[in-house]
Amino acid sequence: MKQKRSKPKIYHKMPMVYPNAAAIDVGATMHMAAVRADRTSEPVRSFGTFTTDLHQLVDWFAECGVETVVMESTSVYWIPIFELLDARGFIVFLVNARDAKHVPGRKTDVSDAQWLQRLHSYGLLRASFRPKDQIAELRAQPRSPARSAADCLRAALYARGAADCG
Repeated sequence: MKQKRSKPKIYHKMPMVYPNAAAIDVGATMHMAAVRADRTSEPVRSFGTFTTDLHQLVDWFAECGVETVVMESTSVYWIPIFELLDARGFIVFLVNARDAKHVPGRKTDVSDAQWLQRLHSYGLLRASFRPKDQIAELRAQPRSPARSAADCLRAALYARGAADCG
């Protein structure tokens, strides 16, 4: 039986698109953040979700020379840290968790944050659409119809009471 000759493997070094990239695995009670291993002695750190914790996270990214940050969109937990990072001048990529989770072997938040950072540094994650602040504000208004109905009812009852008294 003839042995198949395997083709020589040619490894191409993939260019790094975002060398100053970081990642956050967003959670309800804790955020895991990762930067490149050459930036600090502790490249993966956990932060709480209180405002002071989020400011510490943003300051740590600034100390590590981070320019772009990727985070998974998990419920509404990503909004406060997204807004802080955006206000401080970071380029923030919000990605759908489904796009990054299809790779086997990642079981912990630490490895998940490192994996996101690595994928992002090579430009392999696509940012989700995030409307500008004014548009997001307008989009949120129709989502509270019960409040609008209650306001209309209150105004109608007030007008009716004023008519009865006059």
